[in-house]
Amino acid sequence: MHPLAIEYQRQYRWRDWPSVYARIPLDRDQTVLDLGCAVGDQSRALADLGASVVGIDGNADLLAEARRLGGARVEYLHGDLGDLAPLSLPRVDGLWLSFVAAYFPDLPTQLRHWSRWLAPGGWVALVEADDLLGHTPLGQPDRDLVQRFYAQLLGRGAHDFHAGRKLCDHAVAAGLTVEWHQTLVDEELSFEGPAAPDVLHAWAQRFDRLKVLERLCGDDYAAFRARFLRGLADPEHRSSARVHFVLARAPK
Repeated sequence: MHPLAIEYQRQYRWRDWPSVYARIPLDRDQTVLDLGCAVGDQSRALADLGASVVGIDGNADLLAEARRLGGARVEYLHGDLGDLAPLSLPRVDGLWLSFVAAYFPDLPTQLRHWSRWLAPGGWVALVEADDLLGHTPLGQPDRDLVQRFYAQLLGRGAHDFHAGRKLCDHAVAAGLTVEWHQTLVDEELSFEGPAAPDVLHAWAQRFDRLKVLERLCGDDYAAFRARFLRGLADPEHRSSARVHFVLARAPK
């Protein structure tokens, strides 16, 4: 199994998905697009709630694992989330975007594009982190480094680490009406006190993927990584990271 697929499957239990599923207006026999479906955990959960789900992702390895895991009423498609036009997609009742928004800093434009497949009055559920690396204790030089990392990726149009706090504004700018907004409990991304051992292990693996941050740190990356992980394990650990959930509606 692809290592990232293993990580995603493990992370599912740390998210407060029940709160999100309880809020979305999902009726039996609706059709939902799961944009950025990865290994299909949310696709299968939405199908279990009665929806027919089309999961779309650009990572063939993750899609292979999603297909292996199966699931009734779920279809998986390989495609570019930035341009869904080449895919033969149905008109749908809902759009599900879990930890996808941050990869599209011009989110209003993308939401308008994705909403082309949304029926009048359809719903959009967005879940996204904010200030992912906002954890203390961490010295000021390291906090400054984190902010430079955020700015570098945003400047490239690659990732917005403050996307979570902007979800409501982006939804409104895309012509949607916001019906609900809350911050979610998250055992991995937004917690107080020392990280559990399995959470700390997940963070260590996350640092293995942060290649832009590694290049920014240069020879100090291993030391920065060690300092950050020590902070997560510290009894005085505090987090400014938040996970936001927004439910919005398209015009009728």
